[in-house]
Amino acid sequence: MKRIARKTSIGLMAALLGFGAMSFAQDRTERELMKFATGQKVKMSGVIVQKDVESFILRNAQGSDVQVKLSGATAIKEKKSNPFRGAKLYTASHLVSGLNVEVEGLGDADGMLAARDVKFTQTQYMVANSVETRVKPVEGRLSETETRLTQSEENARHLSGELQEVSAISAAAKDGAKAAQNTADEAIAGVNANSEKITMVSKETNARISALDEYEVRDSVVLHFKFGSSALTPEAKAQLDDVAKGALALKGYVVEVTGYASADGDESYNRILSQRRADAVVQYLADNMVPLRRIVTPFGFGEKMPSADNDTRVGREENRRVEVRILTTKALSGDNPVGMVSNTDKKL
Repeated sequence: MKRIARKTSIGLMAALLGFGAMSFAQDRTERELMKFATGQKVKMSGVIVQKDVESFILRNAQGSDVQVKLSGATAIKEKKSNPFRGAKLYTASHLVSGLNVEVEGLGDADGMLAARDVKFTQTQYMVANSVETRVKPVEGRLSETETRLTQSEENARHLSGELQEVSAISAAAKDGAKAAQNTADEAIAGVNANSEKITMVSKETNARISALDEYEVRDSVVLHFKFGSSALTPEAKAQLDDVAKGALALKGYVVEVTGYASADGDESYNRILSQRRADAVVQYLADNMVPLRRIVTPFGFGEKMPSADNDTRVGREENRRVEVRILTTKALSGDNPVGMVSNTDKKL
C-alpha cells in the first residue's frame, strides 16, 4: 500500500510541475548590454525597445542593446532634410518605444552611452506613436495572461505540498491524482484558448501596422491671402475653425499645410512669403486645439504649382493661397469613420 501511495503521489506531482514548467518557459530573458570606455565617441542608429525617465534601451541593426543615458544637456531634435528651416526640438516624452533614432554621445564611467544628440524624423515619430497606441493594449492583455499563469504555478506548488499529507492513504491519493489531472487539463485548455486570442490580436495589429503609411484625404480647405500679405483674414480663420473641429473627431489624423504665391515680384521673395503664409496657418491651428505633433512640417512652394493662370488678375488672386488637408491612416481610422463626411473636393 505504501508503494502504491508513493507512486501515485510522484505521478501527481510530475503532472502539476510539468504544467508549471510550461508557464516558466514563457518568461523573458535579459539581454546583455554593450559597454563603452569612458570618453569614447559613439554614433549609432537603432530602435527604442524600452524607455524610462532618464534613459532608454536602444537596439541596433546587429541586434545588440545599448543603454542610452539622458540628461539636461541632451538635445532631442528633428533629423531634417529641409535646408530652409531650423530643426524642431522635442522632449524626452517623444522618445516612445518603437521609434527609430540616431544617437551621438560619449561613454560614461558606468559604460553607458551618455547622449549628446538624439535625432529622428517627423515621419518616424508619427509611425512609432501610432504603433504604441495600438500595441500597449495588447501588452496589457499579455501581462494579465502571465499573471494568471504565475498564479497557476503557485497553486501547483501548494498542491504538491498537500500531497505529502495524503500519501499515507492509497485510495485518497488516487482520487487526488485524478482531480489534479482534471485541473491541469482545464488549465492547459485555458492557456491554449488565451494563446489563440493573443495570436488573433497580433495578426490584426500586424495588418494595421503594415497600413500605417497609407493615408487618405478626409477633408481639405483652400485659404486665400491679399497681395504681399501672410495675415489670415476673418474668413480664413472661420474656415480653419471648421476644419480643426472636424479633425478632432478623427483617429490617427495629421494635418498637411502647403503655402503658395502668385508670380508677382521676385521668385526668392515669393518662396519666403509662401512659407510665412503656411507658418501663419500652423500657428493659428496650434493656438486653437490642434496639437503640434499632428501637423506635418509646413512648406512654402512659392510660385511653383499654380492653380490658375498667373497672366490674369483673377488667376494671381487664386494663386495667393494655402492648402490645408486632413489626412488619416487607414490602419487607425478604417475605411469609413462614423460621423465624418469626406470633403476632398470641397473648395472653401
